[in-house]
Amino acid sequence: MKKSIADIMAIRQSMQSEIILRDNVDAEKEIHIIVGMGTCGIEAGAREVFNAMVDYVEEHDLKGIRVTRTGCMGDCADEPMIEVHVPGKEHEVYKKVTAKKAVEIIKKLAK
Repeated sequence: MKKSIADIMAIRQSMQSEIILRDNVDAEKEIHIIVGMGTCGIEAGAREVFNAMVDYVEEHDLKGIRVTRTGCMGDCADEPMIEVHVPGKEHEVYKKVTAKKAVEIIKKLAK
């Protein structure tokens, strides 16, 4: 299906908040959250997890928290999975994350 200029502009507009979230942080001081978005993760609910996290960060204007996606994280049975990198600490991996749990993780990190 061929997309019109209006379709492309609508897609660009819908992705603008994600671009802003990626660009509004200092890489050395940021908290970086990576959501596994391989096909198994998406099937298990990773899209909802990702959207919940991005929406929460945006709605609460949280600076210094970056939420990004990656492909398969290698453990299909434990999807959705997220990896959290906090400067100066060991990274943590959360398994079988729900959208509700994702927001709880963001709240804890934002304190």
